[in-house]
Amino acid sequence: MKQIQKTKARTKKTSVAKAQENLKNLQFLEDMRTLSSRVNSGSKLISIKVPENLLRAFKFTCESREIRYQTQIKKLMAEWLEKTK
Repeated sequence: MKQIQKTKARTKKTSVAKAQENLKNLQFLEDMRTLSSRVNSGSKLISIKVPENLLRAFKFTCESREIRYQTQIKKLMAEWLEKTK
């Protein structure tokens, strides 16, 4: 009887994990569809660690070309996603 209960519990955990993975996949597809249609879905503030010299060089290069560096980061991210389709 305990073996059956353990098997049921394991099956339930597996089903939940699969459902969560499916939700992640659906969200990814929806995000890609939104990006492809160029609809602005709002922004999210993030924080990342970047080596100081890399950020300084990136900002300087963007500034010298009169490009906002955060806008350029977003553009690079979008281009990378397009390439990885």
